[in-house]
Amino acid sequence: MAKTLHTLRHLNHWKRFVVLLLLAGLGLQLYFLARVFMLRYVDPQSTAFERSQFSQMLRTDPSFHWQQQWVPAKRINISLSRAVIASEDDLFASHDGVQWQAIEKAWQRNEKAQARTTANGKAPKVVGGSTITQQLAKNLFLSGERHFLRKGQELLITLALETCLSKQRILEIYLNHVEWGKGVYGAEAAARHYFSKPAAQLTPLESARLAVMLPRPRYFEKLQQSPYLAERSQIILGRMGAAVLP
Repeated sequence: MAKTLHTLRHLNHWKRFVVLLLLAGLGLQLYFLARVFMLRYVDPQSTAFERSQFSQMLRTDPSFHWQQQWVPAKRINISLSRAVIASEDDLFASHDGVQWQAIEKAWQRNEKAQARTTANGKAPKVVGGSTITQQLAKNLFLSGERHFLRKGQELLITLALETCLSKQRILEIYLNHVEWGKGVYGAEAAARHYFSKPAAQLTPLESARLAVMLPRPRYFEKLQQSPYLAERSQIILGRMGAAVLP
């Protein structure tokens, strides 16, 4: 009898723990939902990714300078929106925040990549299938770690962004905070850093070059004369006319 009572008490402890865990998870989701909803009215001054990068850079370079300036969408040349959509997420205007087929293809490519090793013994770099909304969800609120829980949280925030905000607002926030080099965040900072002009005055070719840099901005920042950057920019320039804006 005593053993049975002890077992029941043990089970009750586990039930309370599970309930508390579920309540904590629900509370976290409500917290993110509230923050996403506020983005309808408040322009974010920084993101979790920016703050993390700033902290890391300062530890190695005390003179590190953060370049970022919020500008409304009307002060970002429309060619940059077209270039980013053409390069990063051509179905941005029509999908619900996630391109499931792209994720499936990326998963398959990553499985093949992880089965191989490079000459130095390291696994090849894996690729993702993230949309603009998913990239924004990750940069706004999450760490750079890659695991299933973080990816699941990214998807939930992505759905919250798509539910609470318009596509135009999502793109506006994305363009103001995406990384374009070491300490360079957002369209205005990128335009001034690379072309010494405001984002409103970017040409279609300049916009295409910026869009091509996005997957590896710090890498291309050091290789502005890269043949790949020039060739890929011309390809994106050719696609910009067909890019569907939200």
